[in-house]
Amino acid sequence: MEKKANKGGGLLRNNVVQSLLASILCILLGLFVGYIALLIVNASGAWGAIVAVVKNYFYYPSAAAQLKYLGSTLVKTSPLLMCSLSVLFAYKAGFFNIGAAGQYVGGAGASLYFAIALGMPWYICILAAAVVGALMGAISGALKAYRNVNEVISGIMLNWIGLYTVNMLLTTVKEPTSPYTTAVSKANSGAIIPNLGLSALFSNNSYVTIAIPLAVIVAIVIWVLLEKTKFGYELKATGMNKEAAKYCGMREKRNTILTLAIAGGLAGMGAAFYYLTGIEQWSCSQTSVPSMGFNGIAAAFLGGLHPIGAIFSSYFIQHITSGGAYVDKTLYCSQISDFISSMIIYLCGFVFIFKLAMNRWLDKRDEKKAAKTHQEGGEA
Repeated sequence: MEKKANKGGGLLRNNVVQSLLASILCILLGLFVGYIALLIVNASGAWGAIVAVVKNYFYYPSAAAQLKYLGSTLVKTSPLLMCSLSVLFAYKAGFFNIGAAGQYVGGAGASLYFAIALGMPWYICILAAAVVGALMGAISGALKAYRNVNEVISGIMLNWIGLYTVNMLLTTVKEPTSPYTTAVSKANSGAIIPNLGLSALFSNNSYVTIAIPLAVIVAIVIWVLLEKTKFGYELKATGMNKEAAKYCGMREKRNTILTLAIAGGLAGMGAAFYYLTGIEQWSCSQTSVPSMGFNGIAAAFLGGLHPIGAIFSSYFIQHITSGGAYVDKTLYCSQISDFISSMIIYLCGFVFIFKLAMNRWLDKRDEKKAAKTHQEGGEA
């Protein structure tokens, strides 16, 4: 009883505090490893390069330029946040949605096709992206529920099926002389997500749209859904033990499909939040799945698998990813910035290992305190 009581106290026992400390440790270790790599390649510019990665838009001396590129970082953060929510939503229910990358691709294809080929308004394009992403997630969910196919395997396969299907589909709306799709702003200005109304604040960066606050609102809704509703409880219970959930009267097959469908819808919506700003065109000749969906895995774990934490972790990962563009290319190859970002992202997967190590250390500390108190009491 004494040991249990000791475990209940202390700020370091708080799960939020542990997640925060573990995330900070991952970040610092990642930057340190990246700095060592820079020293090995070219020691003379290592410190300047690592500082450039961390500074990102603060690299510019002008406040106007800083605000403009802050806006661009926020624009790229919103789809990353949605992919992060996709991963953590599935993970909370016991599934690993590595198919978020393919669902993101499906959402990109749907939103751009509805915008350019069908001339639909932005909200219909976002809905189409969410539906296609949800369908891709539901396929993995159905295979898991009825044939016990691991969602990781089906998700990886669907990533590549989705990529080449979208490439073929968007070839019908690409520019005649390039592999890129027609600019949404030129083909259908009504498909561009409305401006946030803060263009002056972000130095007339027109890509800053309401997609940014919408992504934050979605994160809050997901938190409420998972933690405050019966539906969220059922999804988590099914993921933890589907046999027990079935015994309690829960429809485990339906919950499995629904979980991965919602996760897929979030990733698909994230793609619409990005491409419908007009900041980038889709290349119909690309042969690799966009990294946004995979980076969402890192953002989810770095944020402690909490929707609110994912908001901040998504921003940080996008911040350092964008900061890599300012590394001096005369001293380092362009891939060095990707390496630094990758190391930080890789170490994000060890957040729970760090938390486990911290709890073990606290347990040993509490045991020593309890033994010392018992010894002192016996002597008295």
